[in-house]
Amino acid sequence: MLCGDLPALLSSSHGLSGFRIIIIMATAPLQVTTIEELSCEVAAWVRQTAALTQPAKIVWCDGSEDEFRRLRQHLVDAKELIPLNAATNPDCVLYRSAPSDVARVEHLTFVCTSAPEDAGPNNHWMEPREAHRKMDALFRGCMKGRTLYVVPYCMGPIESPYSRCGVEITDSPYVVLNMKIMTRMGRMALERIAQDKTFVKGLHSTGELDPERRFIMHFPEELSIKSFGSGYGGNALLGKKCHALRIASWQARSEGWLAEHMLIVGIENPRGEVHYIACAFPSACGKTNLAMLIPPASYAGWKVWTIGDDIAWLHPGPDGRLYAINPEAGYFGVVPGTNPQTNRNAYETIRSHTIFTNVALTADNQPWWEGLKEGKPVIDWQGRPYDPANGPAAHPNSRFTVAAEQNPSFSKLADAPMGVPISALVFGGRRRTLAPLVMQARNWAHGVLVGAGVASETTAAATGAVGVVRRDPMAMKPFAGYNFADYWAHWLEVGAKLNAPPQIFHVNWFRRDAAGHFLWPGFSENLRVLRWMIERCEGKAHAVETPIGFMPAAADLDTSGLDLAPKNLDALLSVDPVLWHQEFTEIGTYLDEYGARIPAALRQELAGALQRVSPQKNSG
Repeated sequence: MLCGDLPALLSSSHGLSGFRIIIIMATAPLQVTTIEELSCEVAAWVRQTAALTQPAKIVWCDGSEDEFRRLRQHLVDAKELIPLNAATNPDCVLYRSAPSDVARVEHLTFVCTSAPEDAGPNNHWMEPREAHRKMDALFRGCMKGRTLYVVPYCMGPIESPYSRCGVEITDSPYVVLNMKIMTRMGRMALERIAQDKTFVKGLHSTGELDPERRFIMHFPEELSIKSFGSGYGGNALLGKKCHALRIASWQARSEGWLAEHMLIVGIENPRGEVHYIACAFPSACGKTNLAMLIPPASYAGWKVWTIGDDIAWLHPGPDGRLYAINPEAGYFGVVPGTNPQTNRNAYETIRSHTIFTNVALTADNQPWWEGLKEGKPVIDWQGRPYDPANGPAAHPNSRFTVAAEQNPSFSKLADAPMGVPISALVFGGRRRTLAPLVMQARNWAHGVLVGAGVASETTAAATGAVGVVRRDPMAMKPFAGYNFADYWAHWLEVGAKLNAPPQIFHVNWFRRDAAGHFLWPGFSENLRVLRWMIERCEGKAHAVETPIGFMPAAADLDTSGLDLAPKNLDALLSVDPVLWHQEFTEIGTYLDEYGARIPAALRQELAGALQRVSPQKNSG
């Protein structure tokens, strides 16, 4: 049966006769010669899924602008989307999720591998057959009376050899709208699937939004995902964290590249020279601010270009350097704290054509969140009259979804098929004490240890307590799709392939004094630190060797024009060997959780780090 017969295929002999089938495809024929066979493969999976979920109708999404606007208007008419003030926020809408469905649910997120040790202690594990039985029981009949949407998508530029494709089946039109913004979605992705002859299968349903019936299952050996019971972005937009990190990290290990929770940014100096850096920070630790950084007034002639704000796929290039693409086409960012002072580019990006989730409203229907200096909330994120006794007006994890090309600092190289060459990799976290403002690893292996030891205070982006320091290696703890010990070994293997590996750094913008005041001004001024890093990569900047790595002396860091007391700069660049010995000891205890799989090279690096900060070495 040819794929021109899709309606017949979908309604034949599988319990689907009598369903209303709507196929929304491009009117022009697809131009890939193998599309019939591969569309039939997708269609067969859609048919199988529809037999399980029993939808009232099926819609194949073509990714067109007309389709997007019709679907959005449908949700407006159904009062699931609220149009915002057209004069101040043109083409913007508000979506409210269920109050119990506002963040990732790491405790309900599983990696289902044949052997539990392949998932590792960093993941919740479930045996694949058991997981499929559990999920299929939830999916059975869950779409009765609903529409099943078929969403083919491409993560990364359509023409890039580094991109990977998937198909998400969902009953959430909110998910479809977000996937249109966040991915290259529709007809072009289906053509790419025909070329690649493979795709990631993602099945999603909001179910009843019951927290007791909510699971996100990943089957990396099958390249598939099943998510039930949540409509929140990180749980429901399966191309994002589920595919682009958990499944892609498994793909990356088998194919020789890295899928990382990293922003990608280009730094251009006044001479027109551009260096690209990729940075890993946990959510709400400054990723979006750094990705869209505006140089301070004192840095005339400097420019910052955004390639990506959240995820980087890193591939060894033919010249021995590491190249990065951003697999996403949009931003799904945390909005509280965003204003013209903290992040003007982000603020300008979301002024129009944006989907807001769980923000508050002003009297004249403008979106509002904590951190805005203008406006006053009258309706909170749950649709109630705002009362401070009920908590923040906007949810602390409220979000914006917007196309990346709206960013004033958007780089057209975000669509470059071969990506951009990476000069530096940067790890960081939110630490009140211990970690200095900036530190450079001694070499690649030491940099892997630095990344493996990253710790940060938890934030509202994940359910659970806020402000607790937890180990979050490479900012990938919630996202690595396999055993961290194997993941670190893979990092070491990738580094060994590179003739000119990026330099690796660690930063901490959040160090405080005894009174709790931030020591570093942050935001735009972070460019001063990035400048030192880039000049280190060029072999131009001076550094001091310390027990934990290379650091700038106070005179090496440009602080001209800053109101920064010398004692605060000294504190920012201080290293306490006693505290660091305790830190490395705790890192060793953490690594021990992974047992014999920990690569010997990583243990050797840790032994060297402990020796350099040992009390005996530093006494006197």
